[in-house]
Order: sequence, then C-alpha cells, then structure tokens
Amino acid sequence: MSLPSDSIRIAIISDTHGIIEPNIISVIKSCDQVIHAGDICGAHVIKQLKQIHTDVTAVAGNNDIEALWAADEAHIVNTLPQIAELDLPGGKLKIEHGHRHGMQKPCHDSLRKTHADARVIVYGHTHSMLVDKDEKTWVVNPGAAGHTRTRGGPSCLILTASETNWDVEMIRFPLEEVA
Repeated sequence: MSLPSDSIRIAIISDTHGIIEPNIISVIKSCDQVIHAGDICGAHVIKQLKQIHTDVTAVAGNNDIEALWAADEAHIVNTLPQIAELDLPGGKLKIEHGHRHGMQKPCHDSLRKTHADARVIVYGHTHSMLVDKDEKTWVVNPGAAGHTRTRGGPSCLILTASETNWDVEMIRFPLEEVA
C-alpha cells in the first residue's frame, strides 16, 4: 500500500520514565517526527529523541516536575508545556499527559470536551496502550515506551496522517523480545 505524497508518519510514545526501550527507538527512526506524551523523567530522553529527529513535541507528565528531575535540568523540565498542539495534514492533534482527566483512568469524554477541535487526542499516564475511535475525535494512548509498568511489553503508536486519511498502528514488543 503506497501512502499519499502529503502523508507523514509520527511516532507516539509516553511514560519512558528515563529509559526508551531500544526496540521503540527503531520504530521512532522509521517515522518523520516524534511525540512524547509525558513522564519523560530526564533531559537525556529528550536529547536522545532530538538526536533522531529535530521535530520532537513533548509535554510534561505528573512525574515531570523539578523535584523529580536532576537539579541541573530544572530549566528544561520547567519549560515543558502541559498541552501541545500539532497542525497536521487533514486535522489537528492535541497532546497532554491525561492525569488531569482522572488519575486511575482518564475520562475520554472529558478529553474530547477539552479538545473539541482535535481530530486525535494523545495522552499517556496509564501505561496502557489503546486506540478509541468510538467518536469523531479519536483518543489514543501509546502505553509505556520504557521499562516501567509496560503492561505486557514496551509499546508505541504510529500515526500516519494525510489530508484524506488518518490511521493509527499499535506496536508492542513482548517482554521476551526486549533487549
């Protein structure tokens, strides 16, 4: 299947908690840009992503606070936005960590109401990969891309977006495949 010429591939990760699983790095390298939906837990993760792609969009998670990062990284963690927005071919994508919409299980209705102008809303926090296409605005969570509470193995999503079509691919690396 060939992609439309205006399509882009975006790697979507979250909840690295200081480590990006090497299999996830390979997926990121196959994409045009990368999104991190929070709980980054260290400037070295952002640096690692920027070595792969210059186009990195990251938001703060509930663990991305000055007290939990290295003291010399305060200037970096304090500049992370709570919410980010990307204008993509065919629509708008909004990113936030999700914990403000319910700590145990963020409410998709609340996310959709908050980001009514989005075609896709990306959140993290739960470490559970999901793609909810039940309504016009999709709500997606890439799961955990590191080693912390991966719920079956490190995971990520790839969003392919063009003016006419959007598709989300779910990728999980079973624990036995993790390096």
